[in-house]
Amino acid sequence: MQKLTVNDLMSLEDYARARAQFRHTVMQQKKHRFIALGAHARLLFENRQTIQYQIQEMLRIERIFEPEGIEEELSAYNPLIPDGSNLKATLMLEYADPDVRKVALAKLIGVENKVWLQVGDDEKVYPICDEDLERDNEEKTSSVHFLRFELTPPMIAALKKGEALYAGVDHPAMNVSQPVDTAVQLALSEDLDMPPMN
Repeated sequence: MQKLTVNDLMSLEDYARARAQFRHTVMQQKKHRFIALGAHARLLFENRQTIQYQIQEMLRIERIFEPEGIEEELSAYNPLIPDGSNLKATLMLEYADPDVRKVALAKLIGVENKVWLQVGDDEKVYPICDEDLERDNEEKTSSVHFLRFELTPPMIAALKKGEALYAGVDHPAMNVSQPVDTAVQLALSEDLDMPPMN
């Protein structure tokens, strides 16, 4: 999946005109890019279009139109686009009540390292987490983490052929294991490049 360049982005004026339709398209896509992990954790899997939307929104909100500012946004967001051998996701830990959230995040230190994906009966794949910066400390974890799941060529081939995908969390304060919805699995398999046949 190619990274975005300035040539892929709309000007602020063009985006203002196209925003409603573009947003609708991306929101429809995102419906099949979420995995709920129990009641309080969600994974949102990014792709080129979801990241383009985020960049366009940042440029609009911040009124960024100068080349240096646009390049900064591209540099910040391009690493979230999958590379063909991996799936990239935002992990969100969601607690509506601030007091409950504070207690929960203190118990969930390290949870980002315990999220997993599994293709069929293959081994679980744990993510490489928060490559841009540390998001937890000795007192609590962050409510948002960025995860990269590297899949082997046989896993990718199996997933593209329709092998079941599972997701879960192995953490003392959050234990989840479940099959992934077929529509989500299909959308995620499109983020991966079929490995070359030997």
